[in-house]
Amino acid sequence: MSQSRGAGDLDRERQAPRLNTAVAHNARVWNYWLGGKDNFGVDREMGDQVAQMFPVIRDVARADRQFLSRAVGFLAGEAGIRRFLDIGTGLPTAENTHELAQVFAPESRIVYVDNDPLVLVHARALLTSHPEGVTDYSDADVHDPGKILREAARTLDFTRPAAVMMLGILNFVMDTDEAQAIVHRLMDALPAGSYLALTHPTTELGGEANVEAMAFWNEHAAPPIRARTGAEIATRLALSQKTVETYRARLVEKLGIRDVAGLVKFAIQRGLVSLD
Repeated sequence: MSQSRGAGDLDRERQAPRLNTAVAHNARVWNYWLGGKDNFGVDREMGDQVAQMFPVIRDVARADRQFLSRAVGFLAGEAGIRRFLDIGTGLPTAENTHELAQVFAPESRIVYVDNDPLVLVHARALLTSHPEGVTDYSDADVHDPGKILREAARTLDFTRPAAVMMLGILNFVMDTDEAQAIVHRLMDALPAGSYLALTHPTTELGGEANVEAMAFWNEHAAPPIRARTGAEIATRLALSQKTVETYRARLVEKLGIRDVAGLVKFAIQRGLVSLD
């Protein structure tokens, strides 16, 4: 028998947000774009309207799933990661994180995190671990990283390297400072050798059509969404404070670089930049 176990029980399911079928919801619309059946008429109508405004959205949805496959393949294969924290997992589809990871390493342990009511209903479909591994499910919100870490720690040993999967979830955290704090809180709880995998809509790649589609979405669907620039994602979301401090310490220790002026001086001396 599988070692899968759900984090929620009947009491927690009763406390979960009620399913609202009158308003389109991202998890269900995304499921529709991927060709799934776990959606309602309001979701399909919204999905079609957004697709008219931003025609490549279905390709984006498929590309996101393909990235998940490549990322988990690298993490479980070349990187040797055996612990995965998948936040904002969405509705079950083919090739979920645990299925991909356990192809490489059947002993892999995965915790899925989501608070969407329909996802909660379908959680059992995810909890089908290989007998040598473990999958768990946490009914938690991305805005509460402390709860996520506490519940995930029942299954994942955070003294050993892990991968945090945040595919298409930080774009639902509207405040960039808060999004950054969430990433820092999660990644600073993990040891060296851990990984962060994320996807996020950008203003550079999406263009004006994407911005207009998001504005339409925010008026008629839930939860609200936003894009960020590639620079914001790289500098604000992709680096934890621990990582920044580690690199800063290495710059001081190895190269004697203590500030921006020192960095510029070093670059000039090494011929990396020119003032001409």
